[in-house]
Amino acid sequence: MVNLELYRVFYTVAKCGSLTKAAELLYISQPAVSQAIKQLENQLGTTLFNRTHRGMELTPYGGELIFRPVEKALSLLENAENRIAELKTSPMGTIRIGASDTIFSYILADKIIEFNSIYPAVKFEMLMGTSVETLEQIKENKVDVGFFNLPFSDPEINVSASIYHLTDVFLAGRKYEGLKGRTVSYSELQEYPLLMLDNNTIARHALDTFTKGIGVELKPAIEVGSWDFMKKLAVSGMGIACIPREYAMKEIESGDLFEIDASPSLPVRAVGMAVPKNAPSVFALKKFIAMFHS
Repeated sequence: MVNLELYRVFYTVAKCGSLTKAAELLYISQPAVSQAIKQLENQLGTTLFNRTHRGMELTPYGGELIFRPVEKALSLLENAENRIAELKTSPMGTIRIGASDTIFSYILADKIIEFNSIYPAVKFEMLMGTSVETLEQIKENKVDVGFFNLPFSDPEINVSASIYHLTDVFLAGRKYEGLKGRTVSYSELQEYPLLMLDNNTIARHALDTFTKGIGVELKPAIEVGSWDFMKKLAVSGMGIACIPREYAMKEIESGDLFEIDASPSLPVRAVGMAVPKNAPSVFALKKFIAMFHS
């Protein structure tokens, strides 16, 4: 196995031409420098220096042969160390973000644009998937930070912040205007075609858990994979949709959809943020995460 410290001592002695000067630069004793050179020579099976009255001179078939490769290797290592140090103090590098397309569109887009205006040298890699997939990406260190729907239960992930609240409501288009202005029970809602998210999502699980808790089991007429598609179906009159109010403000304000007064109200949910365990503490990532804490 390569012992980098031995080569670092060799290089310092070669540059200084003196065991004493090398020891001073390396903050070790002169005997320790001599021992390191002897150990490296034994390891390589050749003499690296000639000891002369002028100091330490590289041998033609030992020290001179390895000096340039060692110099290059140590320079590459130093550059790598400097690069890591720079990442900790400078806005550079790439931030890998995991989230659903909805979270990217409605919550993260403005933050990413704002961050880019402040730190244009930082690049973004966006990995889109469901909240369940994002949670797996966090555990597998495939993202630097992930955003996902709450609630969930996973002992391997610590939520670092709740960054956005979601208010699930039932929305309908003009076809169902007869439901406006009155309180509607969940039993009555079940008499209408219901539009719901796929049953393998956190949002759907939260809805099913709540309704079963009040003694109702809502059965969807149509299951879809995205909120935007669900909104289009609801606007067209194909059914009553269960959507976070925050994701449908445009349609509500335009009158294309209206909110049904369902009793009892669905519980408020949230979008959480987490980073992988042992995540590197780089400047760009810390600044990006700080935007959500503020």
